[in-house]
Amino acid sequence: MPFISEFFGIKIYMYWDEHAPPHFHVEYTNLKALISIRDAVVLKGMLPSRQLKMVLAWCELHETELMKNWEIAETHGELHKIDPLK
Repeated sequence: MPFISEFFGIKIYMYWDEHAPPHFHVEYTNLKALISIRDAVVLKGMLPSRQLKMVLAWCELHETELMKNWEIAETHGELHKIDPLK
């Protein structure tokens, strides 16, 4: 599972050969969630409110980069790191 970003204890990953819709995986402590890139909403799982707000804001800021990584992942290419939320 390629690691693409980390901030405030939140880790962001994207898998190769994933199913639609375009999304990424988030881990925070022992919690996990799948986040839709285009809609910036939780598809599955849960995060604490504060961390979820940060992840969704990060998603909106980096939507273009996330979509590029999604396209790269579909061809098993090397994913790019994305700047963390500061």
